[in-house]
Amino acid sequence: MSFFVGLVIGVAVGLALIVGFVRSENARSKHRSELATTVAAFARMTVEDSRKILPPEYYPPWVVFSQRQKLNWLNAHLTKIWPYVSEAASELIKTSVEPILEQYRPIILSSLKFSKLTLGTVAPQFTGVSIIEDGGSGITMDLEMNWDGNPSIILDIKTRLGVSLPVQVKNIGFTGVFRLIFKPLVNDLPCFGAVSFSLKQRKKLDFTLKVVGGDISSIPGLQAAIEDTIRDAIEDSITWPVRKVIPILPGDYSDLELKPVGILEVKLVQAKNLTNKDIIGKSDPYAKVYIRPLRNRMKTSKVINNDLNPIWNEHFEFIVEDASTQHLVVKIYDDEGLQPSEFIGCAQVPLSTLELGKVEDVWLKLVKDLEVQRDNKDRGEVHLELLYCPFGMENGFVNPFSSDYSMTSLEKVINSGLNGTEVTENGKEATEKRREVIVRGVLTVTVVSAEDLPATDLMGKADPYVVLTMKKGGMKNKTRVVNDSLNPVWNQTFDFVVEDGLHDMLILEVWDHDTFGKDYVGRCISTLTKVILEGESKETLQLEGAKSGTLFLHLKWLPQPIYRDS
Repeated sequence: MSFFVGLVIGVAVGLALIVGFVRSENARSKHRSELATTVAAFARMTVEDSRKILPPEYYPPWVVFSQRQKLNWLNAHLTKIWPYVSEAASELIKTSVEPILEQYRPIILSSLKFSKLTLGTVAPQFTGVSIIEDGGSGITMDLEMNWDGNPSIILDIKTRLGVSLPVQVKNIGFTGVFRLIFKPLVNDLPCFGAVSFSLKQRKKLDFTLKVVGGDISSIPGLQAAIEDTIRDAIEDSITWPVRKVIPILPGDYSDLELKPVGILEVKLVQAKNLTNKDIIGKSDPYAKVYIRPLRNRMKTSKVINNDLNPIWNEHFEFIVEDASTQHLVVKIYDDEGLQPSEFIGCAQVPLSTLELGKVEDVWLKLVKDLEVQRDNKDRGEVHLELLYCPFGMENGFVNPFSSDYSMTSLEKVINSGLNGTEVTENGKEATEKRREVIVRGVLTVTVVSAEDLPATDLMGKADPYVVLTMKKGGMKNKTRVVNDSLNPVWNQTFDFVVEDGLHDMLILEVWDHDTFGKDYVGRCISTLTKVILEGESKETLQLEGAKSGTLFLHLKWLPQPIYRDS
């Protein structure tokens, strides 16, 4: 009897399990079908639909509505026609790049030319496109491109010793963004007058050099010299803001070509708290400053030995060609003598952020990579003074570094006949000669007060005074001592005769007076460009090298300009 009871119960439980499993599968299938319908509906949604459903403030920070579109159709067609494009582009690249290679040819070589150049059988791949409308006057298209090609490029190199070397450029890997500008827009087909192209961004460029039938390392320095030449040629021939203009319809398109639009005056003032790269002693820092990374346009500062808080006080001048997109870049290195310099950090300033004709005093945090601004490591800071002077400013502004600064009408007439050339006895122009302005004058400094100075005495007070020094001229003055105060008021005025105001600076050191000596508190540095330009300025300077402290100054300038040949 128990056997039959167990059999019935087993069958009932089995049937219940089967029915439950079937119902569960049906529910899961229905859920999957509904989910697929929902996903398909989301797939058909446009960006505008999603913005209507969910306002922008509710999106997480990783959600970005990109303007970039995929170009699978273009890659498919380019692969088909690549043999013809490769043949035409190879000859165009050869004729346009060879003169630039010759221009940047290393001094150890007597000749640098292409003996063979073909782009191979692998077509580049365009990974995205962005369209930028230029206020109705043109259309800008940015194309992202990857190319791991198999080109056949052989350079015919001849050294000064008469040795000929065929050097093969292999394993080229390139990633970047090309910019096409269709401008101006016209009513006639194809609806634009000219097209300009440029390499907007070079993200990666890798290649190797190999001497055919030999070893390139057998000639010391040759590989590095050729690599630098190739990179400089690319930078100078096609990298933005350089652009190639191709007329489509007849007309004058000279306004589309690259032209200087202004001058950027840069004063490399100092750096502080630099990373120490030396095991024994301190780093020997120097700086490289540039807008375009070409060897003939890069400026290098002097080396300050054994100092993590160097003061350079060096002035550089750069030509600006596109203030809306160009950046000023500063890279700090540790000089290692005969060995390669060690990188400390870098920083950049977009020129579009500078106010026209106004002196900008900036501190920039150094990072490891300009492309990745997030850097948790403290590499130090660099101090710059910037003055951007566009050509043709109509507000009466005059660049103080220009030789026309503060000149009378008579001086300008005289200068127009002398500035720029030196004339020999037979009336022919000889050597080019540049007249540099020396802004001589009297600097009046009023040390007003200080606030929140750090305590240096056991009683929580200090007896501060300030030592004022003109770095280039060497003149010194000091204020009286204010006893038992962390917020001293001096209101003392000093006059300095400055022989070269544009290249001098005022250093203010705060000391604590003790009965048997003195304790260093901190320092401030003030350049003179702003007060020379404005005639009078009030300065609020943070104390460097101290936990806290602010110094208040009042500066006045009485100019007495003179000129010399340099």
